[in-house]
Amino acid sequence: MSAALRQTAPRFKRKALFYGCLAAMMTSAVQAETSMDAIVVSGDWLGSGSEEEVKTYPGARDVVTQEELHERGALNLEDALRSTPGLQVLDETGTGILPNIGVRGMNPLRSERVQFLVDGYPIAIGPYTNVGVSLFPVTLPSVESIDIVRGGAAVHYGPNNLGGVINLHTRPIPRELEQTVREQITIAEETGHVLNDFYYRIGGAVNEDLALQFQINTQNGDGARDHSDTDVSNFILDAQYTPNDQNEITAQLQYYDVDAELPGALSAQAYKDDSTQSQRPYDAYDADMLRGTLTWTYTPNNDVEFQWRNFAHDADRTFFFGQRLGTGDHWADPSLESTHVADSPRLFTVYGTEPRLTLWNGNHKMIFGARYIREEVDFDVNRLELATGAYSNVRDWNFETDAWALYASDTIFMMDDRFELTPGIRYETVRTDYSDGISGFEDDNNVDEVLPGLTLGFHATDNVFLFANTQRSLVPVQTAQVTKPGEVGNETAWNYEIGARLQATHNLDIGATLFRIEHEDLIQYDRPSDSYQNLGEARSQGLELTGSWQASERLTLEANYTYLDTEQLSGDYKGNELANASRHHLGASAHYQYGLWQASLSGTHVSESYTDAANTKDETADGSAGRLPAYTLVNARVARDLELGGDKQLQLALSANNMLDEEYYFRGADVSPIGRIPGQGRSFILSAQVDF
Repeated sequence: MSAALRQTAPRFKRKALFYGCLAAMMTSAVQAETSMDAIVVSGDWLGSGSEEEVKTYPGARDVVTQEELHERGALNLEDALRSTPGLQVLDETGTGILPNIGVRGMNPLRSERVQFLVDGYPIAIGPYTNVGVSLFPVTLPSVESIDIVRGGAAVHYGPNNLGGVINLHTRPIPRELEQTVREQITIAEETGHVLNDFYYRIGGAVNEDLALQFQINTQNGDGARDHSDTDVSNFILDAQYTPNDQNEITAQLQYYDVDAELPGALSAQAYKDDSTQSQRPYDAYDADMLRGTLTWTYTPNNDVEFQWRNFAHDADRTFFFGQRLGTGDHWADPSLESTHVADSPRLFTVYGTEPRLTLWNGNHKMIFGARYIREEVDFDVNRLELATGAYSNVRDWNFETDAWALYASDTIFMMDDRFELTPGIRYETVRTDYSDGISGFEDDNNVDEVLPGLTLGFHATDNVFLFANTQRSLVPVQTAQVTKPGEVGNETAWNYEIGARLQATHNLDIGATLFRIEHEDLIQYDRPSDSYQNLGEARSQGLELTGSWQASERLTLEANYTYLDTEQLSGDYKGNELANASRHHLGASAHYQYGLWQASLSGTHVSESYTDAANTKDETADGSAGRLPAYTLVNARVARDLELGGDKQLQLALSANNMLDEEYYFRGADVSPIGRIPGQGRSFILSAQVDF
């Protein structure tokens, strides 16, 4: 590929700043001597995601713990979430760098309809105008748990929460000096490609007031397919300063860098010939992000907590992709040779501040918050004509966004705290100015929305918890929608849930949730026309069932089932289903432990689905639309713990992902939207982890 196309903004200053901080931290952390409990920092409404909090949360919610992440032997985040009720996962890369996760029938592309948080902070590259995670600064080893909240959180965490909130808790700082070293190797059976994943963590208390932690995670090698070379570096520095019982300051500084080839989609014939090949030789991805958070928590007494959260990131992400122009064909048809190669660099500078006050007054718990976010985005597209070598700038856009949010809620506890009622309201005002550096055209988009919510929780008995909630959600117009033709607008939706959790016996937990989402002006990308469509009104509704049974002291069984019914209620496709909305989703797992041995088996079944609003059944000639087949995936893992002496523990594990080697595929995504993206074939994961 031309060197000009792979040229990105200088990063030396970012790395120098980060490595300097790391060096200072390492010098101090290794001196940790104080023995105290681990530090856990959590938000007010969602809390820390503990088992007890989840059982009494007034909405559909699941938490994948670190232990469960190990048991599932997940390849990446998509794999870790695949069995969660209500979630649709499209694995585009097999390496986890670009997750595509949809909730309850909403578009999974770039996870655009679910709000991703890390320790309560938004991580979308543009929290208001680029809500998709086209830059995902998270690697799985640094994650302590995954909190999936599908309802009841829209007042406190917005916008872009139509599908709920996924909060990734990073590993907490220990008080005693701790270190973790992990090496993991993933081997693709069919191609023999190897992806290496190295993780190191050191943390502990410097003194009674200060604790520090450093994590490094590097990934390099190839995914299961050709043209999938991947290099990821993730550095995280955590600090916590507690000068007294009333004040606490926490901070995190992160530098994330990724450089990867993207294998892209295949034509139907190429998929049948060899699903591991690539027909997109120019597709690639290059990105980095310097990210920081700073939180001050002041607790003058047991009835008052003031928290001031601040965050910022400086990001640079570029996609490189082949195009076929001037021939009348679809520009991304993988069966045809590209005439041009484009690069689409985007530079983001984002910062935000959010003060929040929590007050207890009798049987009332009141939360008042405000937030301001500033986004500055430079959006370019450049194009190289392969026949002549001519390189030109074809798009030069700039977006500046100022967003203010106000929110308040009042949780009222009644009936000896067995019943809780929480009315709440969120107000969002967003101002986005857009300018075209080539044509001189200027425009703006202004949003003012009042988003009310109500949640109810009732302890009917000591073993039965009932809940219900309704909330209104917002997604502002996205910059990606401006790049393509079509009628677009701000999206809003009403979300409704009613459910119950039952501890049937000491060893058996059961849950059921009925849900409904009513969309206004649902915006969806249409592959065949390469445009965004305003589908108007639509609805998603269904049922989620969960069960967990401690069958014996050694054996744990879990299962869940989601029934999803979607319908477009207006427009040209009235009566059709939504795209990528599988009607049936089934997950099941078994975990067995005998002494120092552990074994687990998990499976996921997903029924067939359509890939466009027109509900095209037969695959089109270029692969832009057509029904997706059902598929079933089975993973297995065996692990053994070994005591090494001196408080050192070694765990060895072998996992088999897609053990039955199921063949399945999705439709193309983003810069390769046409054709089939093969699912990951059978692979094996060898891992060794030492904790000391």
